[in-house]
Amino acid sequence: MAEDTEEDWFERALAEEPDQDEPAEADESGVPDQDESAEADEGEVPDQDESAETDESGVPEPDESDTAESNAFPDLSAESGSEAGDSAAETPAEDAFGAEADVIDIDVSETESFGFDLDEGAEDGLDEEEYHADIPRINVGIEGLDAMIQEGVPDRSLMAVIGGAGTGKTTFALQFLQEALRNDGKAVFITLEENRERILRSASQKGWDFEAAVADGSLAVLDLDPVDMANSLTSIRSELPRLVGDFEADRLVLDSVSLLEMMYDDQATRRTEIYDFANALKRAGVTTLVTSEASEETAYASRFGIIEYLTDAVFVLQYVRPEDFQETRLAVEIQKIRDANHARESKPYELTSGGIEVYRDATIF
Repeated sequence: MAEDTEEDWFERALAEEPDQDEPAEADESGVPDQDESAEADEGEVPDQDESAETDESGVPEPDESDTAESNAFPDLSAESGSEAGDSAAETPAEDAFGAEADVIDIDVSETESFGFDLDEGAEDGLDEEEYHADIPRINVGIEGLDAMIQEGVPDRSLMAVIGGAGTGKTTFALQFLQEALRNDGKAVFITLEENRERILRSASQKGWDFEAAVADGSLAVLDLDPVDMANSLTSIRSELPRLVGDFEADRLVLDSVSLLEMMYDDQATRRTEIYDFANALKRAGVTTLVTSEASEETAYASRFGIIEYLTDAVFVLQYVRPEDFQETRLAVEIQKIRDANHARESKPYELTSGGIEVYRDATIF
């Protein structure tokens, strides 16, 4: 922690609203290695040995090297709140890559003109057996999407929403925080892409009064420079759990983690830093959502192929370009949710004046 006399960068972030240029996108993408093994079968023919090669994967041990000193996060509130809860358990790596269909046909209802045909008899995609777990659960805050998750997302989960440009990642994040504010909760929005004023204006256009929430102390909106955040990441990791606890935040958003990943040229360093940061978010004891750009190779992986393996839940937003439609459509898929039963079909959605609307009864096949 910095001296009391040292100016707090977080207070400067709240007080100042500097314009920020959007960082250039990196061209590289990362895909985790997968283990492959081969076994020889015994038979009448002579035995043959096949060697199995295995690639090391996973996350390196945290790097203890110091980064530039700075007081990363100041007190968000003058009064201390409850201590941050226990961190969510680390999620085992899952295969995040699915094969892309050559042609995607979409059916939706007679009452809607979205290019989809509504299937009145469509099943919800959930297993008939109910998923029972004695843990608190919450709604994401997006109608249609919440109906695809049986009993809700486990509280204090670390979630990621992955998508290409224009798929609504920031809108998804704002709607996620609006759900907390609507239920008299408190929230923190950290943006590395937009300035504070544009975030507040975007929320206002959706009918969400974030300015009033900032004024009454239930919302903190911070616009940070990705380079400054990368240089201060060690301090941020150590202070984040306490600061979230002092603010008594229920939900936190980082938009986007891809810009933070771009600050590291070395893949091993990038993986270590993001791993440590993800663990700090889990230790904060708050339900957290990070946005990430999609890989150029597949919509089902993040730009650097790291964050989806460190989170408890992953939502994929993607474009659907079937040959029989002139207009591009949007579809959402729940790739995984730890400790929750959920539908696995892709569902169409629209970006409306009131946020994201998912058409749960529509079918994509």
